[in-house]
Amino acid sequence: MAYTEHRYTARDGLSLYFREYGDPQSAATPVLCLAGQFRSARDFDLIAEKLAGERRVICPDLRGRGRSDFDPNWQNYRVSTYFHDITQLLADNDIRRIIMIGTSYGGLLALIFGAFMPLSMAGLVLNDIGPEMRPDQLWGALEYASADRPQPDWNSAAKAIMANMPGTAYQSEALFKTMVRNTYRKGTDGQLHFDWDVNITKPYLGDRAGLIDLWSTYRGLHPVPLLAFRGERSEVLTRDSFLRMGQEYPCARLVTVADTGHAPTLMEPECIAALDEFLRNL
Repeated sequence: MAYTEHRYTARDGLSLYFREYGDPQSAATPVLCLAGQFRSARDFDLIAEKLAGERRVICPDLRGRGRSDFDPNWQNYRVSTYFHDITQLLADNDIRRIIMIGTSYGGLLALIFGAFMPLSMAGLVLNDIGPEMRPDQLWGALEYASADRPQPDWNSAAKAIMANMPGTAYQSEALFKTMVRNTYRKGTDGQLHFDWDVNITKPYLGDRAGLIDLWSTYRGLHPVPLLAFRGERSEVLTRDSFLRMGQEYPCARLVTVADTGHAPTLMEPECIAALDEFLRNL
């Protein structure tokens, strides 16, 4: 993949990692891609390389994920900390205006960023996430991700994901295999380990039943241009919530990705077509 690797220092001194695609001097508004709760910058390799033909694309690993440092204090794995990390990244790279693409938890962070800093947001893409969700819908994933579960090989890793995340669905076997490889890293023991600090789940495991309601935050995005994707089989973003997103934000474009669960890779044909059209006007 055609990217360069960089590190920057967070306010609290933690060393964080990001990948950069495209020309840093491009006149086009840059794109920042934020991955899901247990994901990393690697998830965006294919789509970032495609978008980089016209603009700068930055894909960070949030603290505790991928090549960013693990935080010795798990209580820092919270939205407020990630918000400061993102603003530091943008400041260090002299980026005053940005288009954000956020998948799952990364989409929640992007939504919050856009509502609090609308003048910095040129456009927002939410990938299989919305302003309403219940922690109990994600309880199984949080519990599974809270302990390291080494796998001896890639076939075992794929079977483990299918067994523990039954809602996983992709339009092609190639996209599924890419997701599996982006979930693990090879350890010094030769086994495959989760590519995240298992402690990132601790701030969330105690809240199992409450409703996370960000509708007022979502409405506060106006007038930021918005594109939203939902996997047809997604259990995280319900169809009703997705439809309401269109009602609450009439200028948003909503796209359902067929035969896909949580979350689309953004390399599906309907995603590529929608992104091309959306970014053309930004």
